[in-house]
Amino acid sequence: MDYSIEVDQQTIWMKNQNTTIAYCRYSNNGDIEYIYVQPMYRLMGFGRKLVQEVQRITGQVGVPHQPVSPMGQRFFAALEKYS
Repeated sequence: MDYSIEVDQQTIWMKNQNTTIAYCRYSNNGDIEYIYVQPMYRLMGFGRKLVQEVQRITGQVGVPHQPVSPMGQRFFAALEKYS
């Protein structure tokens, strides 16, 4: 799947030619402030790629900001389990 990654003001955007696939807002210490993946693109690795991009940019492994939604809790638990 072709997509581009854009970084602007501590936000990472993943886009294809038609839509925004996913985006993530992060802090300088690597904490994930907000992460969202369009429903039709979930379970395809885009969330993991966003987190990896935050780690690459900041050089740090951050934690999700509270409160974390139930779906976010499952996502971060799966990241930890399969990392």
